[in-house]
Amino acid sequence: MKKGIVYGCLPGSLPPRERLVLSKEAGLDGIEIHDFPTQKDTEEFAALAADVGLEIHSVMAGSHWELPLSSTDEDVRRRGVEGIKHSLHVAKWSGAPVVLVVPGVVTDDVSYAAAYELSRKSLLELLPVAEELGVTMLVENVWNKFLLSPLEFRDFVDSFESPFVQAYFDVGNILLYGYPHQWIEILGQRIKRVHVKDFDVGTRQFVSLLSGSVDWSRVMNALRGIGYDSYLTVEVGPYAQFPEVFIKHIGLAMDAIVSLGAQGCCCGSR
Repeated sequence: MKKGIVYGCLPGSLPPRERLVLSKEAGLDGIEIHDFPTQKDTEEFAALAADVGLEIHSVMAGSHWELPLSSTDEDVRRRGVEGIKHSLHVAKWSGAPVVLVVPGVVTDDVSYAAAYELSRKSLLELLPVAEELGVTMLVENVWNKFLLSPLEFRDFVDSFESPFVQAYFDVGNILLYGYPHQWIEILGQRIKRVHVKDFDVGTRQFVSLLSGSVDWSRVMNALRGIGYDSYLTVEVGPYAQFPEVFIKHIGLAMDAIVSLGAQGCCCGSR
């Protein structure tokens, strides 16, 4: 498996090249970027990453919270669709094959049923663009009160009957209402990317990698079991001080996590 990090999680106090160089030196293979405003901005950053030796392996769409694809306000929904279209183009410009998409958000004013229907409508409208660009949309499990069961999540993905709608699985997010290894086993090869972070179920807080409740041995065994061999991408914030130490620690933690899967270790499983 390959090791990556969300670019926005790298210390902003460092210049872009230094952030990337330190990531490469820490043993990371790739970067997940957020939307850039223009093709020129995107291509310039992609060239910088390539020069350092890092792959841009995915794009995290930036509009889907402010402009949900499930909004009952048609103007907001349409603007949300346009936002994801831009993300798809950013992926094409950067060479990334996938875009992370929050499929919908259930609120007091947007019912679960409405969110389901409108999310599908929006993604179906986006499918021709994804197909034309050759970029896959990956719906992620987030705290959006939507697609709360692995069976429902699986069936939602399958309902599009398209290789251009698949799954982005977040290990830490799922601990609030499920077990990562169970979701991995059910979603199977629909999972095309994995976000890595840790969560303490007692305090209900995200914590540093390897210090929370994620059973990494079980997670890695489940991923190996479905034949997953793509990116594990860290999504945790930097330290308040000593940014270079943060990146080194991320590299060490990721080495430990990946080695569990490589050894088939089941120690500490619950």
